[in-house]
Amino acid sequence: MADAEIVGDYTQNFEAWINDFNEWQTKIGFDPSWLGDYRFDIKFDWDTAGDAIEFGDFEGRPKWERRMQVPQQTIRDAIVNMVSVQGDTEFASVEQQNHLLASAPTEYDKKSALRIMCEEQRHGWQMAYLLCTFFGEQGVREAAKLLERNAQEGTRILGSFNEPIDHWLDFFMFTHFIDRDGKYQLKMLSTSSFKPLAASMGPMLKEESFHLGTGANGLRRVVKQGVIPCELVQKYVNKWVSTGLDLFGTDDSSSAQWAYVYGVKGRYDEREAQEPADREHLNEASRDLYFQELRDEMRRISKVRKEGEPELYIPSDKFKRGIGKYAGKHYTVHGEDFEGDDAAWDEYLSAVLPTEEDEEKLINEYMKEEWIQYREWKGD
Repeated sequence: MADAEIVGDYTQNFEAWINDFNEWQTKIGFDPSWLGDYRFDIKFDWDTAGDAIEFGDFEGRPKWERRMQVPQQTIRDAIVNMVSVQGDTEFASVEQQNHLLASAPTEYDKKSALRIMCEEQRHGWQMAYLLCTFFGEQGVREAAKLLERNAQEGTRILGSFNEPIDHWLDFFMFTHFIDRDGKYQLKMLSTSSFKPLAASMGPMLKEESFHLGTGANGLRRVVKQGVIPCELVQKYVNKWVSTGLDLFGTDDSSSAQWAYVYGVKGRYDEREAQEPADREHLNEASRDLYFQELRDEMRRISKVRKEGEPELYIPSDKFKRGIGKYAGKHYTVHGEDFEGDDAAWDEYLSAVLPTEEDEEKLINEYMKEEWIQYREWKGD
């Protein structure tokens, strides 16, 4: 990636938003002194953003650099929506996770989580900057909402970002599965027809790689240590995979089709793909790539388990889905039709998802031991 441009001067709208951000930090209990010398820089990688629109009905035309270059209000609305949703997830994850710093199992994990939270806030700043700087009053209103919604109150836009992250096993699951989804979303925006949005993605993707790497590394260390049984680890895998899959949206999504038509959001492999896009199944295509990546990663993690422990696996993409063609239907973790009434289904779920008893044993028994492989922090 080429050296990113760091913006030095902010608009009055964004300066006002920063004051609201400072109040938000206080509200959620994030102490600014934890940042040290970290700066929420606004970064653009213009070289990787590209100059010409790469797909959709405007393909070949110059990418739009200002709001008034965007030819239709519906396209401007689509861009604002994409930026707003992305920004919403960034601040939500900090609300979900910042309480964990006090109970970090090692200094390495504490500093890794703090770095992630700093970078997530920077990503949120980046999205708020786009809204305040390029989209006038509409953008200012949407930027304000980024700090008004709250994960702890269940008012964030996407379901995964309202889920409680109660302990460090949840944290590693979240960063492994949900931040990996984030990588897909960022890469799909990296070819956007709105050039400032595309140029924002390069620096964000570079930072995001550390986040999902923290999740994979954390799960590997948990499994290798062997204190928490793989049978229990599997329950948390089952819990988080379905919500990660749901983040890709509905099947046959018309909004995904229009985003592609406008050139606003492409495929995950847009620049590498050889075949024309199937515009009616864009979400499914990206979700399938994500699902296969999860399976490959879990096979690698499972290899370090102790002898006699069951192999870890990714549950079926049909299991406990809230969005799409499998939503609300009863399938087992292996993708088979579940046969039984609602009471039997609830009993089945208690066998494959974490129960209150599981949570209590995890926190009050397993996590009282050295439950994760030690790793030394070698950063600053």
